[in-house]
Amino acid sequence: MDTLRSRHRIITLSHGLTGLMTAVWGAGLPALDARLDLGPAALGVMLLVVAGFALLAMRAAGRFSGTDGRMLAAALPCAGAALMLAGVAPSLPMLLLAAGLFGLSCGATNIALSSQAMAVEAAMGRPVIARMHGCWTLGAAGGGLLLAAALHAGLDSRLAISGGAGLLVAASALVGMRLRGLPATEAHETALDRPAEEDARDDAPAPLRSGHLVALGALGAAAFLTEGAATDWAGVHATRILGADPATGSLVYGIFFAAMTVMRFAGDALRRTLGPLHTVRLTSGLAAIGYAAVLASGLLPDRPIAVLIALLGWALAGAGTALIWPIVIGTLAERGETARRLSVVTMISYGGGLLGPALIGFLAAAGTLPVALLLPAGLAVLTAIAAPAVIRRCRRIRPASSSTPLTTAVPQKQ
Repeated sequence: MDTLRSRHRIITLSHGLTGLMTAVWGAGLPALDARLDLGPAALGVMLLVVAGFALLAMRAAGRFSGTDGRMLAAALPCAGAALMLAGVAPSLPMLLLAAGLFGLSCGATNIALSSQAMAVEAAMGRPVIARMHGCWTLGAAGGGLLLAAALHAGLDSRLAISGGAGLLVAASALVGMRLRGLPATEAHETALDRPAEEDARDDAPAPLRSGHLVALGALGAAAFLTEGAATDWAGVHATRILGADPATGSLVYGIFFAAMTVMRFAGDALRRTLGPLHTVRLTSGLAAIGYAAVLASGLLPDRPIAVLIALLGWALAGAGTALIWPIVIGTLAERGETARRLSVVTMISYGGGLLGPALIGFLAAAGTLPVALLLPAGLAVLTAIAAPAVIRRCRRIRPASSSTPLTTAVPQKQ
């Protein structure tokens, strides 16, 4: 049991470190843009490189990632090292090389971290993944605010980004050593390793059809795309459209993730009180209102007021997108879906999150950034309309041999 607790703490810490790494990347983009004078087109290409290599790594890592922690112990420090290279890149070609390495490492890290989290939750016999994701957003919010403070203090952006990444390399290497040193536990016996024939036993719930998995994946993709728009473009919007300085651009990023962190830690209680359907309707509506405020900020003549309105809008967007992915995963868990089917939803969802920011970059290059941000704003509106119906239909699918709907041990409100 002590080994399992140690593994739980290490994986939770790894989520936090991954959030910090995401913060250094996302909050550092305005500074990279300003230092290398990239512009929307070059930023879009760079983000597409990250997305493409991350998806390739996810596909490969899904075949080779086990629950022993070796892939996580290797991939997370490699991601930090690639981020160090990006921080000091002297030109766009070198930055694209660093972006490719960063994408490969992040894709492998995501799969390895998810495998570890599923193993720990299966062994502990109670939900723990949501709090892990809360620690990820806490790391993302804290990292963004720390980087903004460093830039406000006048620290050179190359030192701030590469120095922060270097600390992450050291921390993740120590965590990886501790993880590899743990003996094998029952946490390794998860659905990831279960034979396929066990999924077809007579008393198993009726599996969701492919259309349902695609619909859930689309909800996750919409959530990740709106989150990715904030991660990679909120700061750029503040600097290029509203005229804020790069440090303020980094602050916008931190506020987005601060709001997401608060909502995610409060999400379990909110879901118990309102139920998943009302919760997803409420939160996705907040995201739509937040994006409306962001778009409206660019029309205001008073620049300080415009920045404040944008900060409020990104905060609402962060709170609104925080619980969509946990509710999607909760729906799959409630139905007892296997890890193989979970991976289908995950690939679709992460694909939207990785490719969406690059698409926004190309739209911004073809038109303007405010016009490009109509994409995540529209998806937030569509999610508010469609998500309750999708979740309701997936929760009501019944086993072929039963006349009553599946329920969990603890009934949930509609």
